[in-house]
Amino acid sequence: MALGLDHLDLVVSDLELSLDFYRGLLGPFGWTHEGEITGERGERVVYLGPPPPNRDIAVSLRARPADLEARPVERYEVGLHHLAFSASSREVVDERATWLRGAGARLESEPREYDYTPGYYAVFFFDPDGIKLEIVHKPRG
Repeated sequence: MALGLDHLDLVVSDLELSLDFYRGLLGPFGWTHEGEITGERGERVVYLGPPPPNRDIAVSLRARPADLEARPVERYEVGLHHLAFSASSREVVDERATWLRGAGARLESEPREYDYTPGYYAVFFFDPDGIKLEIVHKPRG
């Protein structure tokens, strides 16, 4: 019996702004498939992921309900600390960092090697709402 991660659902303040950001970020990884559903509160939910039949995982986005108070993201509260996307090479990490700079994203750190595991090379940054993201390349083997 296999257990995997199917999707991760993010709540954002501006759905269209976040869709533009995540499309630009993930499109070069081949995450060009979009699916849409209506959420449990009647809201629009958009899933971004690889096209079938390779769609093993997706990120979905939905807007924060207007009746909830807007609060800044605090990643050390209970909830998501950060989300990491896997890159096929260090060059891909570098290329996406260049795209992030051009898109006006806030980088927490420039691409570099970290001592988490041998060869761990990553860039850390924030989406338009301040959700921390990472693109990482780790040697396989």
